Amino acid sequence: MFDFSAQLKQRFAALQSRAQFFSLRYVKQTSQQLSVRKNVPEPPHLSTDEGAMLTVRIDGVEAYAATNDLSPRGLQTALERAERQARLLAPHALLDLRDHAVATGRADYLSPNLDKAFPSLSDCYALLGHESAAVPEDARLVNWHVTLGLENVEQIYLNSAGAEIRQAQRYVFPGLSVTAYDGRDSQTRSLGRENFGQQGGAEVIASCGIIGAAPLVADQALQLLMAPNTPTGPRDLLLTPDQMILQIHESIGHPLELDRILGDERNYAGTSFVKTHDFGHLQYGSPLLNVTFDPNIPHQLASYGFDDDGTQASKAFLIKDGILERPLGGALSQYRSGMEGVANSRACSWNRAPIDRMANLNIEPGDKTMAQLIGGIERGILMSTNRSWSIDDARNKFQFGCEWGQLIENGELKGVVKNPNYRAVSAQFWRSLNAVGDASTFKVLGTPNCGKGEPNQVVRVGHASPACVFANVDVFGGDA
Repeated sequence: MFDFSAQLKQRFAALQSRAQFFSLRYVKQTSQQLSVRKNVPEPPHLSTDEGAMLTVRIDGVEAYAATNDLSPRGLQTALERAERQARLLAPHALLDLRDHAVATGRADYLSPNLDKAFPSLSDCYALLGHESAAVPEDARLVNWHVTLGLENVEQIYLNSAGAEIRQAQRYVFPGLSVTAYDGRDSQTRSLGRENFGQQGGAEVIASCGIIGAAPLVADQALQLLMAPNTPTGPRDLLLTPDQMILQIHESIGHPLELDRILGDERNYAGTSFVKTHDFGHLQYGSPLLNVTFDPNIPHQLASYGFDDDGTQASKAFLIKDGILERPLGGALSQYRSGMEGVANSRACSWNRAPIDRMANLNIEPGDKTMAQLIGGIERGILMSTNRSWSIDDARNKFQFGCEWGQLIENGELKGVVKNPNYRAVSAQFWRSLNAVGDASTFKVLGTPNCGKGEPNQVVRVGHASPACVFANVDVFGGDA
């Protein structure tokens, strides 16, 4: 861990620059993706990526250059390239950053249990094979696979103001999926995969719940195959945490990214229905809605001590009692807008510049148990596990589909239904929130693949949420 740190510091100290400020962000990432499909191990996908980005500020203009040549000469060459770029940009600069504060922190941040060895490749395959073999024999079960992703990331930030920030993190992504087919219809039931990831060690595999889950997941796929289609019409909607994370991500997270609100993403990922003048008074949701940027849950996917610009991260409310309070804007966007944001300036790699990104974006728990949530619904439907999403460029009108549906009548769970979907408008939807689950319904989840930016950047995002109930939502089945 941090084996290159002392050598990198020496090379940084030897750099020659006329810039008023310059920094280096080093990133090394190793990853492995393992899969067993229908009891057959698939070849592992292994990768290593390492490099550094040099950033300079000259007369209020910032520019950067990245390199995978980490020799003293390679770093100096990248620094000089960034300086040339800054001078070329000067006549066209839109911002004067001379007064923009720079990071001065000195600290280390580590994922939980990073000092404990992770199971070997062969041990991981043995675990995946055991779970795959537990899928019952049934001719209708036509495909299944068990997966495990593992990423180790080491990052070092140094700058000419004396900052030295080192972060070492391990991310674990277990998953299980089973598909059933009867000759006319196919249905898939999954656990983990795209909606579960945490920092830590082997304990993350157990916390996902995939160990011993294959028979239940397979049975649910078969239940869906035989289930009637979801009825169409307005109903109260109970979303479990593994669907709530998609709802939070698309209709709160992306709309609140400050660079998007300022117009930076309009040619690629779209704009936002939220405007800068909305902060402080817009009734984003019902008074039950409390949303936080929270980098302090150690095992959550996007917990960290400092963002990629060196800003120290701390918990902050974005929405409190339903009122919109603060955007997801890092130091640069805060400087541009004069608004208070959070430490969420993040990059996906050494060769990408940090931009405003979601990190850990959570809904705070309420006071209802799952039994109370269900018991308070006269005519409704429970939906779990996202399988499709569509939302407009302003992140306002949306339509989402789930794997699992179950009707609720007179406060009781009833029959399973397949192809459950719902649609709404973001602000109206969150204002219909009428019950929030307590800590017993709260789950810490996340996704490895949130995309944004030009050139594109894919980052890990954490979402934690209780189960939630929304009133009078338009739901429909697969034939609507």
